[in-house]
Amino acid sequence: MEMIVLVNLKLSTLSTFEEMDSQLKGRDLLTLLDYTSEEITYLLEKALVMKKEAAAGNLPPILPGKTLGMIFEKHSTRTRISFEVGMIQLGGHAMFMNAKDLQIGRGESVYDTALVLSEYLDGVMIRANSHEMVKELAKHSTIPVINGLTDIFHPCQALADLLTIIEVKGALAGKKIAYVGDGNNVAHSLVIGAANMGMEVAVATPEGFEFNQNLFVKAQKIAALNGGSVIQTYEPREAVEDADVVYTDVWTSMGQEEESAARLEAFKGFQINDQLVAHAKEDYMFLHCLPAHREEEVATSVIDGPNSYVFQQAGNRLHAQKAVLATLL
Repeated sequence: MEMIVLVNLKLSTLSTFEEMDSQLKGRDLLTLLDYTSEEITYLLEKALVMKKEAAAGNLPPILPGKTLGMIFEKHSTRTRISFEVGMIQLGGHAMFMNAKDLQIGRGESVYDTALVLSEYLDGVMIRANSHEMVKELAKHSTIPVINGLTDIFHPCQALADLLTIIEVKGALAGKKIAYVGDGNNVAHSLVIGAANMGMEVAVATPEGFEFNQNLFVKAQKIAALNGGSVIQTYEPREAVEDADVVYTDVWTSMGQEEESAARLEAFKGFQINDQLVAHAKEDYMFLHCLPAHREEEVATSVIDGPNSYVFQQAGNRLHAQKAVLATLL
């Protein structure tokens, strides 16, 4: 596969692409903390090429006969459809499995489930409540396990986010991204990915909803190694000041519905609206992992405005994950 060189990405430090494929084959993708900046760069580069090829009608069957098992403990639109379409386009198959319909849903051990699935499948993608459970599944599986979302991380979303920024801004290193909202799984993976790419990251959350501090320290160290920075604040305006990218997520995620009223009160002043984005760069881009609650975490004028790239971002879930599948499987 012919690769294209991206401005400010670290391809000059990579070994040959064949060696990188060999290095990543069979690996799990549980968190971007397990990947180097060069490996993340490679996946982004591969995603860009595969997207370009798909647009030209070139869909080579890279994974003929391969089957991806997809386990869901949580509802999904983008994750399920993008992985399923991705496997079809790669010449393989995807199998949807509701966790409640599996024996694991009625008490079979994660250990036994991992060994059984390894006998049937070539890879597992799981969207789960507990990251610890996914880690255990990966520990005992002999096939790659891909994190489609857990309570702590959402690495596939972060890859799609970075891919979208590259397409719009042409580079990642040195660009400022402001995340405003809940310090949740989306925020964790986004910040870790951006830190690996040498971006300037500013995270603004209300008190009591901060970014995980252990992960924050790790992200700061990663950013320092790559020429970037990571800061946190309780002031949305401070985070958004001169930002190239403004990002938010819902204030109440799945499983937090009982906290909705309290969260609405706590997040007052954190809405991404015209007044707030006026402090960002004029050509800023707005991102949201979706689903979105218009007039809650984001004003309709922003998410449906000319600076919004949320649907291109959603579409890039397909291409980022195809790169992951084609490499790990």
